[in-house]
Amino acid sequence: MGEAREESAYLAALFDLFGRANFETRRPQMPEAFRLDPVRRLLERLGNPHRRYAVIHIAGTKGKGSTAAMAEAILRAAGYRTGLYTSPHLHTMRERIRIAGEMLSRSAVADLFQRLRPLIEADPELTVFDILTAMGFLAFAESGVEIAVVEVGLGGRLDSTNVVSPAVCLITALSRDHTEILGPTLAHIAFEKAGILKPGVPAVTAPQPEEAMAVLRQVAEERDVPLFTLDGWRYGPEKISPAGQWGEIRAPDGARWSVRLPLLGRHQWENAALAVAAMLQLREQGWGIPDEAIREGLEQVKWPGRFEILREDPPLVLDGAHNDASAARLAETIAEVFPGHRWRLIFGVSADKDPITILRPLWPLVEKVWLTRSRHPRAADPQRLAEAAEGLGLSWRIRGEVAQALEEAFAEGGPILVTGSLFVVAEAREAWAAWGRMPVPEIDPILVRVGGR
Repeated sequence: MGEAREESAYLAALFDLFGRANFETRRPQMPEAFRLDPVRRLLERLGNPHRRYAVIHIAGTKGKGSTAAMAEAILRAAGYRTGLYTSPHLHTMRERIRIAGEMLSRSAVADLFQRLRPLIEADPELTVFDILTAMGFLAFAESGVEIAVVEVGLGGRLDSTNVVSPAVCLITALSRDHTEILGPTLAHIAFEKAGILKPGVPAVTAPQPEEAMAVLRQVAEERDVPLFTLDGWRYGPEKISPAGQWGEIRAPDGARWSVRLPLLGRHQWENAALAVAAMLQLREQGWGIPDEAIREGLEQVKWPGRFEILREDPPLVLDGAHNDASAARLAETIAEVFPGHRWRLIFGVSADKDPITILRPLWPLVEKVWLTRSRHPRAADPQRLAEAAEGLGLSWRIRGEVAQALEEAFAEGGPILVTGSLFVVAEAREAWAAWGRMPVPEIDPILVRVGGR
């Protein structure tokens, strides 16, 4: 296929796929609005490709993408052909489906969608996320993936990915998020996340608030799930700098790994320990994962948009923190990696977020804030953000585009932080690249932003 023809077929597939009614533009109010039957039907018609390789299934509120990236990097370092399925994406939907560390080609996406099109058109109940999930699972099967790391899109119990029969389940740190869908309390949220647990399949959870932990234990007991925690593990940094973190992970049996993490923030050690715990569960099942692969994978992991430093002096930091717990971790990391700075904040959130709860942990570090919005159709009106900034006594101004806000903050000099939404972070990365300060990422048309679960 020629390059122009390939591009045309790819764009046609994107516009067809993301032009459909989907989660982002018709946001359901209850988890029961999601159903697994449509994606199961689609996968069955495709020959159940998700049953042709092993799976690590990961749910959680915070850190599930980072944990997934770490687990996949370790498995690839161990010599396995890996799949990685994550969401949302920063710049192109092809980021969501990776094989052996590489995004799908445009021609592969176009071919997959064209092959699925008759089945999609025959089943109007399929969502965009159902279709993307089936495309990923089929791509993994046809490319000879041995083990896939699959991140839940939302919740767990009724998420499209919850059709897999995993070898290991992981649950990262839980906090209140998407409460209008998953429920108002941590107990409700934990119940939805625990929906990925399968009878007899080992599961490992990060440390949780007791309200959430009680639910996880109850569901695990009811389903005869061997549930492991990080109790007895020791992990954390000995040195932190803008170049990364150096420290140690130690299992309860005394096994230890001295590692460098390129991902910054003390919370990343919890994610790393969870990924290592998954590897130990796989070892019990006969997978060969040497200690050197664990060290190498963790050292080489990449996960853009999560405390990503684009410039060190003065600092320019991007982070997709989008709830109060993530913002609190971001504030802690900023104070540790770049102590003593007052920041110019570029801030925008999705319409379903409470901006003041995200701003509150950050405001002691902020000198001035630019309130903006991404191109995403569900981005919050900056005027609403102004009320939150005003309530915290912040000096603010409104700019309609992320690039404009970043350019003004850059012209004033000083440290800059971009946060509140991964969509805002993506546009800041794109602007920075357009100004020639980093390689230009591959970017899909704006319409693709709509598919963002």
